Amino acid sequence: MIRKPPLVSDTAMVLAAGLGKRMRPLTATQPKPLVRVAGKPLIDHALDRLADAGVAKAVINVHYLADALEAHVIARKAPQVTISDERAMLLETGGGMIKALPLLPDPFFALNADNIWLDGPNSAFAELSRRWDPAQMDALLLVVPHTRAANFNGPGDFHMDPLGRLSRRRDGRIAPFIYTGIQLVSHRLLRDAPEGPFSTNILWNRAIAEGRLYGLSFGGLWFEVGTPQAIRPTEEALTGG
Repeated sequence: MIRKPPLVSDTAMVLAAGLGKRMRPLTATQPKPLVRVAGKPLIDHALDRLADAGVAKAVINVHYLADALEAHVIARKAPQVTISDERAMLLETGGGMIKALPLLPDPFFALNADNIWLDGPNSAFAELSRRWDPAQMDALLLVVPHTRAANFNGPGDFHMDPLGRLSRRRDGRIAPFIYTGIQLVSHRLLRDAPEGPFSTNILWNRAIAEGRLYGLSFGGLWFEVGTPQAIRPTEEALTGG
C-alpha cells in the first residue's frame, strides 16, 4: 500500500459560486463548474484531486444556478461535501471564505472549482503541507512558472523572493509566477475582514505588507480553462494529443 504524504488540513473550500461570464455561452444554462472537460465536469477534476490526496471534506459555495451544482456534488462520499449557500448574495472570494469560516479548520486549503492540473511526484496539497509554516505565513499560494501554465497569455501575477515571499507584479513588467487558484489559508489571514462581498486580494495585500504571503512553485502542469477556446487544447494535453 502506497502511503500518502501527511496533510496539515483535512478540509478544503472549493470556490464555485462565480457567474462564469468568460465561459459564455457554455454557462448560459449551467454553472461553470459543471462545464465538461475531458469527459467530466470541471469541479469533478478538482474534487477527485482532493480525494486522491486524502482531503476528507470539501466546503463548496454556490450561487449561480446553485440547485444544479448542489445536486451534482452533494452525494459524493470522497470528499464529503458541505454546501455554503450564497444564493441570496454572491460574496466573491473573500466574503465567501468569511461566510464559510465556521465550517473551516485552521488552516484549510482553498481552490477554485475550475482548476485542472497534473501533479508531480506528490500532490499539490502534500507539497503545500510540507512547506507550511504558520509562524511565518498567513497564506501559502501555489504558483506556477509561465512555462508550466498551459493556455495562459497574461503578464503574470507575482514575484517571489529567495525565501518564498510574494510581491505583486510591478507596473510594466512581466511577473514570472501565476497563481494557480490553489492555496493554504490560516484564519489569521481572514481577521478583521470587511463585511459583505470582497476579494481575497484585499487580505493578500495586507499579508504582503506584513511579509506573510508566501508562494510555492508548482512542479506539475497547470491548465488555464477560463474560456470555451481553452477546452480543446486542455483536452488534447490531458489525453496525449
